[in-house]
Amino acid sequence: MSAAPLSSRYRTAFVTGASTGLGRAFAEMLLREGVEVWGTARDTARLAPRARFHAVALELGDGAAAERVFLAAEREAGGFDLVVNNAGFGAFGGFAATDFSLWQRQMEIMLLHTARLSHAALRGLLARRRGALVNISSLAAEFPLPYQAAYNVVKSGLSALNESLMFETEGTGVIVIDFRPGDYRTDFEGAVTRPERLPDAAQERVWAAFHRLMEHGPAPAHAAEALRRALARGRSGTVRTGRFFQAVVGPFLARFGSLGLRRRLIAKYFDL
Repeated sequence: MSAAPLSSRYRTAFVTGASTGLGRAFAEMLLREGVEVWGTARDTARLAPRARFHAVALELGDGAAAERVFLAAEREAGGFDLVVNNAGFGAFGGFAATDFSLWQRQMEIMLLHTARLSHAALRGLLARRRGALVNISSLAAEFPLPYQAAYNVVKSGLSALNESLMFETEGTGVIVIDFRPGDYRTDFEGAVTRPERLPDAAQERVWAAFHRLMEHGPAPAHAAEALRRALARGRSGTVRTGRFFQAVVGPFLARFGSLGLRRRLIAKYFDL
């Protein structure tokens, strides 16, 4: 692997959800590597001013408007060599018990509108025949989270999109990275919509386990380093990152075990 900074390969980057958590860690890592970064948040006041960092107001809830914002930033940058689609939120609750409009909103924002940004980004990358598209999926694509049905659908869909695009970009000079983090010590829990009062003991146990896993997960810088290594390798692929059990042992057992074993692992993990 080359010891050269990422800026030798990626001059400019666009990172969504750059104000907190993994998105902020990705942006900071890229800045340290000498990359000029356009980072987004719904409120740019949440984006700290830094050298070579451009704050962009982007509301992913409106797909057409988000695409216009991206294309304007792309023109300003003279083209992006790297696009990281990271923005998102969670929704916790029973699928049938929760109004479907919440699940629909999550799937539209995090899957449909993220795919729209990927579509716009990939056109520019392919035209220049270089660069990388990174869509932040989740280990939930392999190990679905109880009571987060739409989140699981979204992340599975993003991973499927990434796999499809890896075939389409083969030999073009463009790479696609399917980045699957596990539980990290971020404020993602605070971005999860859930009932004020959970209706039963099972949901209370799952929520407590989710809180505990997030609270004691690795720091976001750990995920940023995993992304740095993947970008430095310069080839398409899937990156699993997080606790050793989540990112290595769990997928190994799932690969060689049965679906029943996978379900038992999930149930054990979330105290069901």
